[in-house]
Order: sequence, then structure tokens, then C-alpha cells
Amino acid sequence: MHYHNYKNLLQNNLEWAEEKLKQDPTYFDNLTKGQKPPFLFIGCSDSRMPLNSFTKTEPGELFIHRNVANQVSLTDMNLLAVLEYAVEALKVQHIVICGHYFCGGVAAAYKDSATGVVESWVNPIREIYLQNRAAIDAIEEEDDRINKLAELNVVAQVRNICNTSVMQRAFRAGSYPSVHGWVLDIRVGRIKELELPLEEWRELGILPA
Repeated sequence: MHYHNYKNLLQNNLEWAEEKLKQDPTYFDNLTKGQKPPFLFIGCSDSRMPLNSFTKTEPGELFIHRNVANQVSLTDMNLLAVLEYAVEALKVQHIVICGHYFCGGVAAAYKDSATGVVESWVNPIREIYLQNRAAIDAIEEEDDRINKLAELNVVAQVRNICNTSVMQRAFRAGSYPSVHGWVLDIRVGRIKELELPLEEWRELGILPA
């Protein structure tokens, strides 16, 4: 099927809606009753990140925010509004920051090749590279170096989300979601869960003891 044809998207929608009604006549009635998603998913805007596809989730299960290279900026009002609503109104149980291998934003930061607004946006990833330059440059293949930077970027963004005023309020209240860092390996379609330095973050006061 050729998805580059705009009208195909509308036709696909009609077919999908009909299929859902055949499977469950109450499907859309149930969707209108509201949402109670257990997950906030913060991912990359990359078109190869089909969130519902690779997690096999349905509408209503993921509350989603996406931007270039899955950044968590403490001055991004869009992200902070999503986070506040997810944590305080929806009461999500888990927050997942998900990056992916072969990420264009991460590659641009690594190569210092971005320009304009994108250059400013990925500059924090460039800083992560410079802080870890010796370890990253010791990796033989360039793709592997960029993919390692993608992993470090995810861990940094999980730390950033823990430092937001929204999460700090939740920590003080004693009721807060778990945080997770993922990387999607688009070569095989599998998710890698990253190990987070949670004990170190507790000692630093980023996470509650």
C-alpha cells in the first residue's frame, strides 16, 4: 500500500473504523467515556517510531508526547503541561522516555552538523557527547558511537524529568509514577530497557530515598 498518497490515509481510516466496529460494536462508545492511561510515553518525533505498533497497545493506553530526539527541557511548556496533566490529573503509573538507534537528531548532535532551530534544540545532546567523548570515541564503528550517545541521551532525559517541579511535587507527596528509559532498536524492532543509576540519583536527592 502506498502511504504517500494523501487520500489513502483517509481511505485507510474508513477501513480501520469499519474493522473495529465489526470486532466490537461498542469500541468507539467506550473511547468517548474518557481516558485512564497507565503510561506517559515521551518519544522521538521520528516517523519510524510507531508507538502503538511496537508496544501492541490500543487507543487509551498511552498518553504521548513527542519531539525531536526525545528531549526533556525544563523550559518546554508543552512538555511540562503534558507531564503535569499526566501525573496530577491522569495519575499515570509509569513514565517512559524512549529514544531509538539511528536517530537523526542524535547523529546531528554527534557530528555537530545541525543548523538553525534544530542546532539549538539538540545542543544538550552535543553536551552529553562532549562530556563522554573519550568513552564514545573509543567505540570503533561510527553508528555504534551514535547509538551509544542515543542511550546516554535517554538516561539524561529521565534524570531531567525527575528534576521537574511536577515530579518533585509528586515525590514530596509520596505518590508518583515509576520512571523508565528505553531505546528502540529499529534494526530488529525490539525495545532495550536501559539501566538507570537510581541509587546515585537517590543519594543526590533527585529521587526520594
